[in-house]
Amino acid sequence: MDKKIIAYDLGTSGNKASLYDKDGVCLASTFKSYDTLYPGIGMHEQRPSDWWNSIVASTRQLLEETGVGKNEIECLAISGHSLGVVPINNAGELLRESTPIWSDSRAGAQAEAFFQKTDEKSWYMITGNGFPAQLYSAFKILWYQDNEPDVFEKIDKVIGTKDYINYKLTGQVKTDYSYASGCGVYDLKGWGYSDELLQASGLDPDIFPEIVPSTEIIGELTAEASESIGLPRNVKVAAGGVDNSCMALGARNIESGRVYLSLGSSAWIAVSADEPVLDARSRPFVFTHVIPGMFTSAVSIFSGGNSFRWLRDNFFPDLIEVSAQSGQDVYELMTEMAANSPIGANKLLFNPSLAGGSSQEPNAEIRGAFSGLDLGHTRDDLLRAGMEGIAMNLGAVLQVLKSFITLSDEMVIVGGGSKSELWRQIFADVFEMKIIKTNIGEDAGSLGAAALAAVGSGLWNDFSKMDQIHKVESTLEPIPENTAIYRKLDPVYEVLRQAQGQIGSSLANLDI
Repeated sequence: MDKKIIAYDLGTSGNKASLYDKDGVCLASTFKSYDTLYPGIGMHEQRPSDWWNSIVASTRQLLEETGVGKNEIECLAISGHSLGVVPINNAGELLRESTPIWSDSRAGAQAEAFFQKTDEKSWYMITGNGFPAQLYSAFKILWYQDNEPDVFEKIDKVIGTKDYINYKLTGQVKTDYSYASGCGVYDLKGWGYSDELLQASGLDPDIFPEIVPSTEIIGELTAEASESIGLPRNVKVAAGGVDNSCMALGARNIESGRVYLSLGSSAWIAVSADEPVLDARSRPFVFTHVIPGMFTSAVSIFSGGNSFRWLRDNFFPDLIEVSAQSGQDVYELMTEMAANSPIGANKLLFNPSLAGGSSQEPNAEIRGAFSGLDLGHTRDDLLRAGMEGIAMNLGAVLQVLKSFITLSDEMVIVGGGSKSELWRQIFADVFEMKIIKTNIGEDAGSLGAAALAAVGSGLWNDFSKMDQIHKVESTLEPIPENTAIYRKLDPVYEVLRQAQGQIGSSLANLDI
């Protein structure tokens, strides 16, 4: 009987459960969505019970649809969305029906108060927490303290998304280094919670869970969990990791200098290395890698595929209808049109910052724009400019990483945007790097979690199998003539970025 692995990718929109064989080949997967709640301004919450129900339902469906016997499952692990703050009491009971997720920004006042007594740049250099500070866990816990004292007084531990599921599975309250590194009081280079930052926060260190390696088997299934999800009690549960680091592992970032691009709704470029990439000005966001002794440092834009989707919905409803009638993917239709426009889109530029700016962009208030529009431009040009603008914006933030660390000359691309050959060529030309598409596609996070379970349970000795699992489907190299055009456009594009930042700030301050 071949041993198998279940990996869960517990994401913002839902949970994907995937079944892997012992060699890391994905045999099947299933997805269960859940809701995000918006109870107030800046408040984004999900129900931990929904996460658990999605785990239960997806596991049972996976076994039923594949016909795999439950006794074939050797181990499992979870990749979980970051910065979760699930409060439980000393009996392990939830203290809130719904809890803030990574994008919840309610803790602005708590972050501001913290930085009145702690230097903000020093905090960043200790933690590598490059997102807006109010998103990080410690400040949300302080929000509990200030706004829900009755809840706060009952808290025994505050744990992350995947750590809550691990608790439901095993009864063990633990986290791993990758998830802990997003808590807001973690010392990256010290490999543990920072006494200095804990003292500044006023939080009891015991409110945070014990940290263990991502591959550590934290336990086997409890009787209750076994009955709920339909797996035997001897299934081993690895600690798992935060989604960013699991995706890095799944994108074969297993050696220093390897880099990948995730092109989904948002987009980021991450490099894995033996040292974190830290810069108090440009603020790369850093997580401890799930691979011992390594870090994954990233730069991002908040709207990648989302901006392309916005173009689809607002300018190309006819293509949506054609897609519905023909069965051809709407994005393939859009790409075909974009290919009719020359490199540079007839001097039409697009800034894709429709969701505001990351720390590597001029400011948070930046907003998107087409620039250079004239009466001669066509819909083909709009699409080409959209694809090029997303690539050029990522190329601008990529320079942050390139200025601090030597990168590999090739970049693996994962996520939905990886399907477009035209877009991959644009990235190759803009980045001046080889762009590699493999068979993994949108499954990098799941594969990373499966690898953690495999190593933790002893099915694998190490992570070297990742290179064998990835089968290269396409390698596109930069075309010098194309790259030369983008280098001419770079300074003009930078003028657009800076101008949009200024315009965005001005608009944000208007009282209208």
